[in-house]
Amino acid sequence: MILLPWKTTLRRMPALLFGLWAFGVGISLMVEADLGLGPWDVFHQGVSELTGQSIGRIINLTGLIVVLGFIPLREKVGIGTVLNAIVIGVAADVTSGLLPTLESALWRWSAMAAGPVVIAIGSGLYIGAGLGPGPRDGIMTGLAKRGIDVWKARFAIELTALLIGVVLGGSVGVGTVWFAVGIGPLVQFFLHRLSIEPRA
Repeated sequence: MILLPWKTTLRRMPALLFGLWAFGVGISLMVEADLGLGPWDVFHQGVSELTGQSIGRIINLTGLIVVLGFIPLREKVGIGTVLNAIVIGVAADVTSGLLPTLESALWRWSAMAAGPVVIAIGSGLYIGAGLGPGPRDGIMTGLAKRGIDVWKARFAIELTALLIGVVLGGSVGVGTVWFAVGIGPLVQFFLHRLSIEPRA
């Protein structure tokens, strides 16, 4: 368990919560654009289509299940890990309920383009808060500690999620490509600028 002094935790909570909420908003923008999602969200959407549950509920349920994978990998859970598995899905559902139907191509492409940027801003804030890794990130780092290169672990996990999602009917398109190409550099850009503690 990742434990910090309570004053430090309280000081970092606004960045954590705002970051997680922004992450969910970014997902919702891409869902409403209907031009393709990131690998994990292709999976979430596919399961949502299969079960009839909202994509936000599936995001939350998946996150909570993935956290169980921390146990054999001996990864530390923080308050950020738990809130990640709860807040992002709620934010995605709330935002989807508030957004109007995006009918014109201009609005759909704008939402698709903005989605990964908003997700990266959210990532920079919640990762930079240092209150625990997200469930999916923790699995990646846990595998890396056991000798698997980080990029290989990430690639294998996201490819698996993507393929299952495609089989289940998740949305793949230009948005998927934009997410895959843009999310790494975007997160690096915003993490450097939004971290509470300076990063190299």
